[in-house]
Amino acid sequence: MGGGLAGMVAGIALQQAGKNTAIVSMGQNALHFFSGTFESLKEPDERLAALFSAAGIRVHYREGVRLMPLGTFKKAALSLEDIDIFPNAKFARRVLIVNFLGYHDFFSSFLAEGLEKHGIECRIRFLSLPDLDNTKAHGEMRSVQIARSMDRIWEKVVQEIRLMLRDEDTVVLPQVFGLSDTTVPGRIRQSLPARVVFAGTMPPSVPGIRTQMQLRRRYQLLGGTFLMGDEAIRAHEHEGVVHSIATNNLDAHYLEADSFILATGGLFSKGLRSNPFQISEPILGLDIDHPEDRNNWYNPAFAEEQPYMGYGVKTDAQLHAVKEGIALKNVYAIGSILGNTRPELGSGAGLAINSAFAVVDTLLAEK
Repeated sequence: MGGGLAGMVAGIALQQAGKNTAIVSMGQNALHFFSGTFESLKEPDERLAALFSAAGIRVHYREGVRLMPLGTFKKAALSLEDIDIFPNAKFARRVLIVNFLGYHDFFSSFLAEGLEKHGIECRIRFLSLPDLDNTKAHGEMRSVQIARSMDRIWEKVVQEIRLMLRDEDTVVLPQVFGLSDTTVPGRIRQSLPARVVFAGTMPPSVPGIRTQMQLRRRYQLLGGTFLMGDEAIRAHEHEGVVHSIATNNLDAHYLEADSFILATGGLFSKGLRSNPFQISEPILGLDIDHPEDRNNWYNPAFAEEQPYMGYGVKTDAQLHAVKEGIALKNVYAIGSILGNTRPELGSGAGLAINSAFAVVDTLLAEK
């Protein structure tokens, strides 16, 4: 249940091991907001590297910092191939920031302001391309709409940037390349006489959508059943064992299985839901690890870390989901629905992958 990073990794690993699986996915998930960096993961082990490689996902490992959409920097290590990791924030002397005329989801001025704080000179230029006029006319100047054109016209972009360059040693471009052709970011880098850095945009994330497409393609090639645009709505459970689930699209038909993996995400992805009185898990009614007093759910300082973002479902040592204090025998929870309840598994994308493999190992070890 859930077609994000955790669900896809679990599904692919189980299919590779000869299991028969189905993934129920609403469609949009946390991968659509993916920064391209796998938090809390060190250099991938052989199993993760092999899974990504078979899906066509290229990654690299370099401890340092990465450039964020508003010109700030964040520690990073394992990342997608087209995400730059720098030793420190001053990665260039002079930077040309290039945006597309009419595209408002790439914050050029914020980027420049942030970089200049680190002693980097910046110059902003806007590129107007006739190929984007149709997109602009329909009011669709969003990352995905632009990306659908960019893999076709990237050479024109390169030509225009060559004319713009002066004495800059680095060009910063929005992450709107490589949606369907993963080689395009590399070709752009090879074609320009300056270093090229791809900076994040407002969601949806082009690298994230591309990653989901690659994982889904690999999963289906392995024989997995992917139910796109559907949602698990309730489970049929008896004496601690779930026998089947109902979904929005299957009406009176149920999905039966030996085991169920809950990878529906946290509050952000609606895997958890809340009202003024409680936080709940909507499919199985699982126990949630959170304080009873609602005043402790949030920090009045809006910009500070919010406690509710760390709440998650309760599990036992093998990640069996807990309901009314009892671990369900064949239901597991993975990914961000765990919140901060299992810190040893990491955070963000690292939590998704580590918890997915942990449950896969448990399932494969069962007779």
